[in-house]
Amino acid sequence: MDQTVKPENVSALRWWGRTDRGKVRKNNEDAFLGVCFDAHEVRHLGKIGEEPVAKQDFAFAVSDGMGGAKAGEYASSITVEKIAKLLPKSFQHSALGLQSDFEDIFEELYEQIHKALVFVGGSYEETQGMEATLTLAWFSPAWMFFAHVGDTRLYYLAKDSTTIKQLSHDDTYIGWLYRSGQIKEWEARTHPRRNVLQKALGGSNQFVNPQVGAVGYEAGDTFLICSDGLTEGLYGDHLVEFIREEQARGGNPASRLVDESISRDGRDNVTALVIQAV
Repeated sequence: MDQTVKPENVSALRWWGRTDRGKVRKNNEDAFLGVCFDAHEVRHLGKIGEEPVAKQDFAFAVSDGMGGAKAGEYASSITVEKIAKLLPKSFQHSALGLQSDFEDIFEELYEQIHKALVFVGGSYEETQGMEATLTLAWFSPAWMFFAHVGDTRLYYLAKDSTTIKQLSHDDTYIGWLYRSGQIKEWEARTHPRRNVLQKALGGSNQFVNPQVGAVGYEAGDTFLICSDGLTEGLYGDHLVEFIREEQARGGNPASRLVDESISRDGRDNVTALVIQAV
């Protein structure tokens, strides 16, 4: 678990979200979600916005669905909507500062989503075997807790940094080879088996076991949650370049990332969620 303690000087979160089916796919099997919540209610957020963090928590997520016909669309939609129903029940843990409990909260959340996808996937012929990835970031006033299954990704760009850090681990054999230093980034990006998942929610997967972690954040820090379609077209240096350019001119970094990725590749659905602490 990655834990870094930082000053609690964040007054608000600012975010931008964008999804596109790309140049080739007929359907968009990606879905993203932004909600803010306290112990009493949950509120869905727009694609662009800014909210104070003092009395409420936030959750942002990206899911990539898989399956025949429109099963992938259903899978990702079910996945993100379950978050809005289940996660707010855990606000009291954040309010009491029970950081040690977030792992259990995420494991229960992912297990419930997994069971829902298995149930729906086994109930209708058109949704049989449907699966979904899920990368989720939960923001309290000082900490970002995250959970992850699949090959959607969570990145962290510190306030004055020129490099972006991938916090999530791709649940692929190629991702393991890259993390262990056995292949380079360009080899991982072009390997024919780079998108073959070893773990996902739903389908025939028996065990969920999400990767979980936490990062203390401060004003100026930026997080990116994206589908694998985004990074098919962009390297890490591109992510930093386009995010920084849009932040400097007050633009929309999520829209810029999606447009740039599609212009370079665009074979898959492309989704980006950018969250900045201000």
